[in-house]
Parts: sequence; structure tokens; C-alpha cells
Amino acid sequence: MTEHPKSSRDPASTRESIVFVIDDDASMRRALTNLFESVGLEVEVFGSAAEMLQSKLPEVASCLVLDIRLPGLSGLDFQTALAKANVHIPIIFMTGHGDIPMSVRAMKGGAIDFLTKPFRDQEMLDAVVTAIERDRKRRDANKIVANLQTLFDALTPREREILALVSSGLLNKQIAAELGLAEITVKIHRGRVMKKMGTKSLADLLRKAETLGINRSKR
Repeated sequence: MTEHPKSSRDPASTRESIVFVIDDDASMRRALTNLFESVGLEVEVFGSAAEMLQSKLPEVASCLVLDIRLPGLSGLDFQTALAKANVHIPIIFMTGHGDIPMSVRAMKGGAIDFLTKPFRDQEMLDAVVTAIERDRKRRDANKIVANLQTLFDALTPREREILALVSSGLLNKQIAAELGLAEITVKIHRGRVMKKMGTKSLADLLRKAETLGINRSKR
């Protein structure tokens, strides 16, 4: 594994993303390290899947450049193991022995790309940029959902009921009739829901409810 001490001269990109490489060929690990560092990317390399499993992954946008044929756990089996462990790091496969069934299985498993050695440097860089950007968007989306879930969890059971009914398209009068409440009471609860969820308009509230998958069954 390569270590890169942080300095004031380091570009921000080196702290914001990382490329993991697993290949049992030391010369390939060195070549890829040099390639990625030449464009300002931080790199960590491993000789096997088992080595990476022993490492704690940082919470930054990242991708995995993974050789198909590895000692012990193969690249394809490692892809399956990561999916089962709910680790969603984008994977770029590389192989010197690629065939159609392998590439089909890799892509069906969600791989970003499948590159046959020897590949052009630009092919690899393009694939890595695409993978890191996809992972960054996924992390940003997950963070938004997590923040909204925290706000939702702070609602009272009654407020959750109100939110679910509002998101299903019911008017205050209809919600009042369904819950056996006075319409003014519904308005008060709805106002509290909007405040707690950090919304200033019904449209914004509905967008947040949709993001959380709020409906009548989720109260």
C-alpha cells in the first residue's frame, strides 16, 4: 500500500478521491500508481483481494481497478462478495485473458468497464474519472437521504401520519375527516411538519417526502 503524506501543496483532488488497485503483478501496480498520480489522484495498491479486505476504506469518492485473475479470491468473486457486503464501490476490471462470458458477468454485476491488457492509458483514465464521478454522486445522494431521514425521525407519530397523507395528495379537510381531527388541528400539525422538515413550500415538502419514499404505509 502506498502512503501519501498530506501537504499544503497537494491539490484538493488528492484528498477528495482515491483509486484502489488490486493486481498480483507488481510491475502493473507500479505502472498504474504512476499513471494515476500523474493526474493528481491518490492511489492505494494491493496484491490480492484479501489484502484490501484487511484495509479500512476511507469515506471519500473512490473506485476499484481490479484484475480478473488473482491469487485466492478472483476478481469476479470479489465483486460478488463486495455486493453481498453492501459495499458499492464502482469497479473497473482489467485482464490479460478476457473473454465474452467474463465481461458479461462483470458488467451484469455493475462494473463500470472491462479493459483488456494492454490498454491505453487514456482508456483507463477515462474509466476511472467516470467511476469516481458516479461514486461521488451516489455518496452525495445518500447524504441527502440520510439528512432527510434524521428530520423525519424527529417527527411525532401524528406528524408522520399528516406527512404521509399530505404526500398522497389529500387536502387538509380530507385529512381531518380521515383522522377525525378538526381542520385547524391538521393545519397546525402540517405547519410543524414543514418547519421540522426544513421546507417553505408544499412543493418542497412533497419532493422531500418522495425522496424518502413517504406514503400512507410509512407512518
